[in-house]
Amino acid sequence: MCSHSGETQYNRDKLLQGQGVDTLLSETGIQQGEAAGRYLADITFHNVFVSNLQRAVQTAEIILRKNTHSSGMEMVLEPLLRERGFGIAEGRPKEDLKNMANAAGQSCRDYTPPGGETLDQVKLRFKKFLKVLFERLLDEHSWSAPDASGGATAANVTAAAASDVAPDGSADDGLQGVTVHALVVSHGAYIRVAIRHLVEDLKCSLPPGVKMSHLFSPCPNTGISRFILTLSKSEPGPVLSAARCVFTNRKDHLEDFTAAAE
Repeated sequence: MCSHSGETQYNRDKLLQGQGVDTLLSETGIQQGEAAGRYLADITFHNVFVSNLQRAVQTAEIILRKNTHSSGMEMVLEPLLRERGFGIAEGRPKEDLKNMANAAGQSCRDYTPPGGETLDQVKLRFKKFLKVLFERLLDEHSWSAPDASGGATAANVTAAAASDVAPDGSADDGLQGVTVHALVVSHGAYIRVAIRHLVEDLKCSLPPGVKMSHLFSPCPNTGISRFILTLSKSEPGPVLSAARCVFTNRKDHLEDFTAAAE
C-alpha cells in the first residue's frame, strides 16, 4: 500500500517543496494523517518504507500509531522514496514553475527546472526502490512457495483528485490471500511517476472500468493506492512475475475535510 504524506504549510501556500524544503505537517496535515490512520487501523503491515523527508516520516508515524496490529513497528527511512527534486523552483510558488515551463515550450509535468530531476531520473529511483523492496520482503519473510504475493499500500501529500474507483471501497480491498503487506509513504510527484511505471512499463492489470485520467491524476494529501505484486525467486534475485492495481488515489478518509472545504 502506498500513501502520500499529509499537507504542509507549503502545500497550503502553493509553494514547491521537492527535496530541498523539508518541513513538518500543518495542523490539517496532522488531521489528514490521523484520518488515514483510522481508515487503515485494522490493516496489518509487515514492513514499512518511508521517504526520509520529515513530512513523510511524520505521516507514517501517525498512521502506525493508529494501527491495531502494527503500532510501534520499525520504519525503514529510504532516500529513494524522496520527492522529485525541483532544483531552483523549490521554495517558490508553483505558478513560477508553470511560467518556466511555458517559456521553455513544455508542459509543466514534463519540464525540468535547472538543477531539478527529470522524470526518467525519478523513475530510475523508483526502480531501485522496487529492487530494495523485493529483496527485503523475500529475505525477511522467506517464502517457501515458488511464487508469493505481497501488497504495497502507498500514501501521499498533494492536491485532491476526484475518485473514479469504488467511493465506498473497503480498506482491505484486494488483500485476501496476500502473504505480506508493506506500507510505503512517499510524495505526490514521485507517486505519480511510480504509478505510471507500474501501469505502462510493468503492464500491471487494472481494476475494471478504471479511467486512465484517474490513474495518472495527482494524488491528494494522504491519498492511498494499492498494488498486489507477485514475486518469484531466481538466481540473480527476486523477479516480479505479476502485478495488479487494486485502486489508486483513494481518499474516502478525507470526505470530512472535503465537506468542510465546501
